[in-house]
Amino acid sequence: MTEVELKQYIQTHFPKENEACEWKDFKSLKHSFGGQAGDDIISYISAIANMEGGYIVVGIKDKTQDISGITEFNNYTTQNIKLKIVEKCTNINSEKLKVEEFKTSDTEKIVWVFHIPKHLPRLIVYSHSKAWQRIEDSLVDLKKERQDAILKEPISINEDWSSQIIPTATLDDLDPKAITKAREEYKEKKPKKATECDLWDDTTFLNKAKVTIQGKITNTAILLLGKEESAHYINPAIAKISWILKDEYNVERDYEHFSVPFIINSTEVFNRVRNLTYRYMKDDSLFPTEIKMYDSFVIREALHNCIAHQDYAMQGRITVVEKPDELIFSNVGSFIPKSVETVIEQDAPQEYYRNAFLAEAMVNLNMIDTIGSGIKRMFIEQRKRFFPLPDFDLSDPSKVVVKIAGRIWDENYTKLLMSKTDLDLKTVVLLDRVQKSLPISENEIKLLRKEKLVEGRKNSLYISASIAKVTGDKSSYIKLRGFKDEHYKKMILDYLGAYRTASKQDIDKLILDILPNILDENKKANKVRNLVYAMSKRDKTIVNKGTTRNPVWQKV
Repeated sequence: MTEVELKQYIQTHFPKENEACEWKDFKSLKHSFGGQAGDDIISYISAIANMEGGYIVVGIKDKTQDISGITEFNNYTTQNIKLKIVEKCTNINSEKLKVEEFKTSDTEKIVWVFHIPKHLPRLIVYSHSKAWQRIEDSLVDLKKERQDAILKEPISINEDWSSQIIPTATLDDLDPKAITKAREEYKEKKPKKATECDLWDDTTFLNKAKVTIQGKITNTAILLLGKEESAHYINPAIAKISWILKDEYNVERDYEHFSVPFIINSTEVFNRVRNLTYRYMKDDSLFPTEIKMYDSFVIREALHNCIAHQDYAMQGRITVVEKPDELIFSNVGSFIPKSVETVIEQDAPQEYYRNAFLAEAMVNLNMIDTIGSGIKRMFIEQRKRFFPLPDFDLSDPSKVVVKIAGRIWDENYTKLLMSKTDLDLKTVVLLDRVQKSLPISENEIKLLRKEKLVEGRKNSLYISASIAKVTGDKSSYIKLRGFKDEHYKKMILDYLGAYRTASKQDIDKLILDILPNILDENKKANKVRNLVYAMSKRDKTIVNKGTTRNPVWQKV
């Protein structure tokens, strides 16, 4: 087309000066492409991508709208400049990025149009190590409200960060030791393909293991097999696992941070956990049972689940907090199945995974169990050990916290599992919630009562008398159930008969220690207060000879 026609075409299809379009009179690409931060082409690419996407037209005079054309290309072409943009603009959507060239037929002037796609879901686009935003005619640092809007936007089911290809990464960015480890685990997982696997070169193997795509390096490849210095390819996502050791007072005593490759360094995290020997007595034995505090599979599955299901767009890290008798694993991102009970009860994998490509690769490399079964197996393994079940804390929708107990909490719960090995997993989960004083529904309480597994009121459930007799733990049952109110009242009257008067402190010392263990301190205090009130107002067996603030109780 002629210069006049091109000018008309540009004015029609690329309207000037709005958030989605910029015209630039850059005659030389050498300085205008990678020049001054906030004024060059890649700065504008960041700013436009961080909004809704748009265009930059290069070779147009800003005021007169005349075509000036590009005269110095510095060996740039529409093909290789795209690769340069990907190198200099972190997180740009390279698949939809396009550079189009127009050349006038009469004056041979050349104009380039940069088609800039909107940022990928939850990924901010950076240039010059900064995120930009356009406000009217100026470029400024990305505002916090816009940054928050990008990071919190929903991700389409069709988007999978873990499968995205990194155009500039190569096989040289992967750790050879990690690839060797991956081969070993792949053959362990798929023994029928072991001989065949030995004949594959690295490119073929990584494609077969679903770590790369047609030989191209993915975010998954960097996470699992990348050299530590290659972690920058997935910026601003963070590939870090932090192990933190805390004492009984929750004071930090030690820590260490681990980066990629996760296929090797997750084992390093595992080795940092002090998996000591735990001892407990069975009723039918004179000798203690010795067992490790934590099951190896449960630790491994919990940690690898954090890696597989982390929302890397949220730029958080995975943490493993080790306490004297508990491990706490956490990763950022919501729990997609919404309910742990759903995962345990369903026999089929869930329909959608945040990082489906990563999860499949980790299954192939023997890092996680078959997709959908790992969490259920964690519960089964803890049940076999008669330990508390994994505790999933989903109260914060932006992260998942999993707590693994390293000791027995309630001996009655443990003895119940020993004596009733035929209980289904759903019932065991409910009993676990009872021992942890966690709420369960009315229908679930009815189910446990029907099986005579629990007694007590809705908010103070405990193992029933029948189970206590089966396990031979009658004393523990009494400590949980407590005595009848008349027993406590008689104790108070006997005390007054012997000592004539009793203060509030005297009655507290007499009663508090023998109240049911199922009650917390506040409920115990209320219990004593109600007993005294009933004796003075309803039974009229005692009277206060002191003041309301400082009572002195006597027999009537």
